[in-house]
Amino acid sequence: MSLRPLFLLLATALLAGCAGSASRPTMAPEGARADVAILETTDVHSNVLGYDYFKAKDDPSVGYERTATLIRRARAEFPNSFLFDSGDTIQGTVLADYQALVSPVGCDQELAIYQAMDVLGYDGGTAGNHEFNYGLPFLSQVTGTPMDIGGKRTPRCAGPHFPLVLANVFDAHSGQPVFKPWTMVDKTIEAYTSDGSRIRAPLKVAIIGFTPPPILQWDQRNLQGKVTVSGVVEAAQRYLPQIQAQHPDLVVAILHGGLDTHPYTPQMENGGWYLAGVPGIDVLLLGHSHTEFPGPHYAGMADVDAVRGFVRGKPAVMGGFFGKDLGVIKLALARTGGRWVVDRADTRSEVRPICPKKNECVPADPAIAPLVAKAHAAAVAYVDTPIGQSTVRLTSYFADEGDMTALAVVNAAQRDYVERELPKLHPELAGVPVLSAAAAFRTGFGGPEDYTDVAAGPLTLRSAADLYFYPNTLAAVKIDGAGLKAWLEKSAERFNRIDPAGAGEQPLINTRMPGFNFDQIQGDLAYVIDVARPAGRRIVSLSYRGKPVSAGQSFIVATNNYRASGGGNFPGLDGSNTVLASQDGVREIVAAWLKRTGTLERTALPANAWRFAPLKARGPITFTAASGKQAIATADDLKGITQLRDHGDGTATYAIDLAR
Repeated sequence: MSLRPLFLLLATALLAGCAGSASRPTMAPEGARADVAILETTDVHSNVLGYDYFKAKDDPSVGYERTATLIRRARAEFPNSFLFDSGDTIQGTVLADYQALVSPVGCDQELAIYQAMDVLGYDGGTAGNHEFNYGLPFLSQVTGTPMDIGGKRTPRCAGPHFPLVLANVFDAHSGQPVFKPWTMVDKTIEAYTSDGSRIRAPLKVAIIGFTPPPILQWDQRNLQGKVTVSGVVEAAQRYLPQIQAQHPDLVVAILHGGLDTHPYTPQMENGGWYLAGVPGIDVLLLGHSHTEFPGPHYAGMADVDAVRGFVRGKPAVMGGFFGKDLGVIKLALARTGGRWVVDRADTRSEVRPICPKKNECVPADPAIAPLVAKAHAAAVAYVDTPIGQSTVRLTSYFADEGDMTALAVVNAAQRDYVERELPKLHPELAGVPVLSAAAAFRTGFGGPEDYTDVAAGPLTLRSAADLYFYPNTLAAVKIDGAGLKAWLEKSAERFNRIDPAGAGEQPLINTRMPGFNFDQIQGDLAYVIDVARPAGRRIVSLSYRGKPVSAGQSFIVATNNYRASGGGNFPGLDGSNTVLASQDGVREIVAAWLKRTGTLERTALPANAWRFAPLKARGPITFTAASGKQAIATADDLKGITQLRDHGDGTATYAIDLAR
């Protein structure tokens, strides 16, 4: 072989290499800048479509199919972007329950919500507390994550096409994390040098995930003895050295939790404020609280910029829930000292709604609905199954003000179940009075349609799902009279303290306490709530069957597994006094009770258990509810409720006269 052909061959290869080098990413030089969008969904709760399964109609104000449109628009706006999910993804709708409990998906099938998310191509996500509601075997299957459960390794099944990371939940036997605690996401981004030249540079982003530590209490029946959980700060400190050894450009903490500045404990439900203070974390994605950040809810919180979206100097965002919003962090990066540094002055966060104005919602992404059409149709057909009749309209529009029509069905069904089943396990408790506690899960937090409203007439499984929103199981606890009063006092924190001398409007509802923590207890019980008194001293005239309840008097209270195991931090409820832990779901118990009842008459429902103490205030005592519902209050014998003004968005301000 002559030297000339060899020389030509080498020259050709060299030129080809030089030509290709212009398109390959190179290390960004000092002074280079880049804008990177961190996009976040959270608490989608399997709302794949804009559809209300309880009311059997389209609802464009929710649904991932519209969030998908916002994601595509954000990607068009930001050439450099990452997309993450902060959990509570697989549970929360009839569709989710259908695929988990009624007609479970097979090992080779992907959940509808993950099918939809895969269309958009996520870079990673974490698990929320509700991921554990259906048990570890189901979670292992649908996330495509083999786990050691009871000494057996689960198979690898179909899961989302993106990594799920979780750093604070461990197998109880091996001590190993049940999910990969962290991973690295590598991308090539567009950047600009100091002279304005566009370059392509590598960006190495580490993601680490966290779930609320109280899952061990909330899902005790699914997790006890199977996993252990650490605090979020402790988990971050455990794995950050491993992450830093890989020299990432950025570390993104994906936390299914919100912000709380109370003193830190490893059991803290919303540890985001403390996680932001851990050295090495650059960006914080939040969730769980169903409250957008940045936003006015967090105004005034220490070391938090609730306008631009910073927590202790770290850019942070919490998108909305049910697919209502997309969280966006516009991250400005500057190349300084040989590494990418966040330019805080040019960085900001925002939450972008799918409906910027009432009746003005972005269009649905057309790629989503066809993917889930079969599963959606099957779920709709399932909840149309007839179970009885009702002569009573069952609603939660005024549940906070004393209308117990919807709650009374739940309490009647729970009490009936415990009275029948408990003596089989504990005959010694057969003579102990049984009460029942239930909370209205749908009290308008999600908007003017977010109320239970079961019309008089035919009842279906949809009616039961509307009456009981969550897939909780039934539990019963044994308490004394002092514990009963403490339970009711905690529930009464749902109300603000009202000043009788106040001349202006005074809001009745304490919006910082969610409606699902306002337990209303029935069963031959009567009590009065005095909102003029401070929290902890509001329950007056507590009686059972007309006689005052004594501190040492024994009761059994039917409730759900969440509350019985400590959910909501109610005094005396931590799982230790549980006397019945059923595997039956409360929703199914309600459906079975309605079916046995046949035709539901008002006389079949327990009497209202509580009322407000008479209180005459100088100014109006107000609350917000769905507009145009005053007739329902009147029909259910709630006196003194008047609609003051319609807000034009489906809600209205009402006044309640407590002097009556």
